[in-house]
Amino acid sequence: MLLVKVKKLKSFSQTEGGQPGGEMEKVLLILLAAAVDAQIRLVGPNRCSGRVEVFYNKTWGTVCDDGWDLSDAAVVCRQVGCGPPKSALMLAHFGQGSGQIWLDDVACVGTENSLPDCPHNGFGTHNCGHGEDAGVICEDAQFRLTGPTRCSGRVEVYNDEVWGTVCDDGWDMNEAAVLCRQLGCGLALRAPILAHFGQGTGEIWLDNMACSGSENSLSECSNPGFGIHNCGHGEDASVICAGAQIRLTGPTRCSGTVEVLFSDTWGTVCDDSWDLNDTAVVCRQLGCGLPQTALSGAPYGEGTGPIWLSNVSCSGTEDSLTECAHSGFGINSCGHAEDAAVICGEVLSSSSTSVRLLTGPSRCSGRVEVYYNQTWGTVCDDDWDMNDTEVVCRELGCDRAYDAPVGAHFGPGAGSILLDNLVCSGSESSLSECAHNGFGLQNCVHAEDAGALCESKTDDLSSDWNQVFIRKVVRLEVLPSSSLDLSDPAVLENLLMQLKQKLQDQGLNANFTLSWRSSDGKIFRKDEEQS
Repeated sequence: MLLVKVKKLKSFSQTEGGQPGGEMEKVLLILLAAAVDAQIRLVGPNRCSGRVEVFYNKTWGTVCDDGWDLSDAAVVCRQVGCGPPKSALMLAHFGQGSGQIWLDDVACVGTENSLPDCPHNGFGTHNCGHGEDAGVICEDAQFRLTGPTRCSGRVEVYNDEVWGTVCDDGWDMNEAAVLCRQLGCGLALRAPILAHFGQGTGEIWLDNMACSGSENSLSECSNPGFGIHNCGHGEDASVICAGAQIRLTGPTRCSGTVEVLFSDTWGTVCDDSWDLNDTAVVCRQLGCGLPQTALSGAPYGEGTGPIWLSNVSCSGTEDSLTECAHSGFGINSCGHAEDAAVICGEVLSSSSTSVRLLTGPSRCSGRVEVYYNQTWGTVCDDDWDMNDTEVVCRELGCDRAYDAPVGAHFGPGAGSILLDNLVCSGSESSLSECAHNGFGLQNCVHAEDAGALCESKTDDLSSDWNQVFIRKVVRLEVLPSSSLDLSDPAVLENLLMQLKQKLQDQGLNANFTLSWRSSDGKIFRKDEEQS
């Protein structure tokens, strides 16, 4: 509001001859309501973090950090359409601006709609230099996941000062990929529908989302508009992301330089404030033993590329390093000479590894179990395949993978189901390096426990001398007139049961298993040398 001072106006009455008559003094009080249309922007690594700049009098200028706090940052974050404030930064954290310094001594309560609505000294009135430019870090966009971790849950969007859900019409992996990337949660693993993480309440803000998968934010995807839908909360959409993956680059899988995968690029962590609490989270996330040492100063050599995290502050109980407080992805003043590292204890078990095979005919065949948080648990068979089995076989020092049995082939386990939706490339050195939902995040029962069949190395035969393996390939010829549908899993399972009974009827009473195998789309390829 601009208040214009009282102005005295003189009005002269005229006589019939046109001569001035008596002077009348009038007083006008002019109150002009003028909204100052001062735009703001953030100059920094992304649209929701950076140096605060204000557009006034046709010129962009900065804001001085005198009195700058989270209440001021809250107004900025709201005005630029981002989420809640994470940090109110001072001393030109995002670099010094140039030109005008428009605002100083800003004192917001946090509920204002615009930064210029807050009390301040007046445009251009300050006693600052650009070394005092103010900055903010806001939560990126107005999306969140309500679920067991920050990277898996029901999708919710903030609009018109109210959180609401997203309908699952058209919801698929393209949308999940965009949201996982937007939230810094790594690869999308699944895009569950039908209120997989429970029904939300209140508004359903979005429906019929149509992403290509390359967008930077879910808000960039095509949709009918906020509040336009034909859904109920039983159709709330969800995502399960792999989480911001981490790895150690060093002499063992449980010691080395800490690296984080963000925005499809591996980068390091700065050692500012790095301590044993942070190390504890890293060790737990990687499925290693207890933390032993929190190292600084790049003891395993300097990394390359981005430095993703700095000023990490964990309590030690978080499930993922990125759940700890930090400066924001890519926001730091560090060099690679300050790369953080850890030494974790190796998980100790009878096989000196964090994976084992139980109830099978040898140490290289059986139900897959992993060791995490001082407990052994099973692996769910969702998406379980030969790539996953290949990693298990390698980790146990066995020869190549032979089969990836599912459906509790070696009997159901007990206790925890620790891993689900494993996605291995087959080249990993440990099962814990593969993408997965997160330890303990699953929707399975023990009837879905995964198994592995690996070939034992030659020098293992002495310990397994009494185990005899006979591998047979049986060709089934289906007559053209048959009504059997070999694409039906129930038909294939029934055939296996009939085969097993035939073999038992012929006197084969040993412990044996049957499974379907294919090669290049055929049951087997006949050896040309055989008659």
